[in-house]
Amino acid sequence: MAEINIQRKKKAASPWLLILLALLLVGLGIWYLVSRDPGPEQSPPPTAPAPESTVTPGAPTHDSAAASAAVPTGDPSVGALASETETEVAEDDAEAAAEPADFYALVADDPASGNYARRGLTLLSGVLVGMADRPDLRDQAIAEKRNDLTSATSRLSSGGSLRPGLVAAAELMQEMQRRGYSSVERETNALVERANQLSGRTATPAEQRATQEFFQQAANVLRVLEKPAQT
Repeated sequence: MAEINIQRKKKAASPWLLILLALLLVGLGIWYLVSRDPGPEQSPPPTAPAPESTVTPGAPTHDSAAASAAVPTGDPSVGALASETETEVAEDDAEAAAEPADFYALVADDPASGNYARRGLTLLSGVLVGMADRPDLRDQAIAEKRNDLTSATSRLSSGGSLRPGLVAAAELMQEMQRRGYSSVERETNALVERANQLSGRTATPAEQRATQEFFQQAANVLRVLEKPAQT
C-alpha cells in the first residue's frame, strides 16, 4: 500500500497577538517622538527690580567711611612736622608785621605757656629790625647788630637756643640807645647784662620768670627807642 504522508496543519497565529504587537510598535513610536520634542521652553520667572539707591552721588557710603577709618594714619611725626611748619609760618608772618604794641601785649601773658619765650623774641626781633631802617638809626654799627639778630632768630626754626637771639636783641637796643637816648643808657646796659645771664631755656618756673623779666625790661627801653630821639 502506498504510504500516505499525512502532515498536520500548522496552527494559525492568533490575530490578537498581532494586534498587541501592532499597538506596542505604535506606542514605542509615539514615545520616541514625544521624547525627542520636549515642547516649548518655559520662560524664567521675572526678577524683581533692584531697589533704588538713596545714596547721594559723591557722598561717602558706610563701607567707604569704614574703610577710611581703618586706613592707618602712618608716621605720627608727619602730623607733628606739619604742626611745627604751621607754627614757623605764623612766626614769620608775625615778625614781618610786628608792632611795638604786639610785643607789649605779649609781655603780660603767662610765661609758662609753651611758646611765650619764642614768640616774644620773634616779636621783639621784628620790631627792632623794622626800627633799624629808620633814617635816624641807619648806620653801619646798627646794621651789623641787626644782622646778628636776624641770624640768631633764623636758627630758632631748627631748634636753636633762645639765648643768642636774646643777647643780640639787647645789644641792638644798646647800639640804638647810643644814637641820642642817654636817658635809658643805664637800663640798656642792665638789659645786656641780664641777657647774658639767661640760659635760653624755659623749662623751670625760675627760667620762665627770668625770661619774662627780660621782656619787661626790654619793653621799658623800647618805649623810649621807638620814638625819634630829641636833639
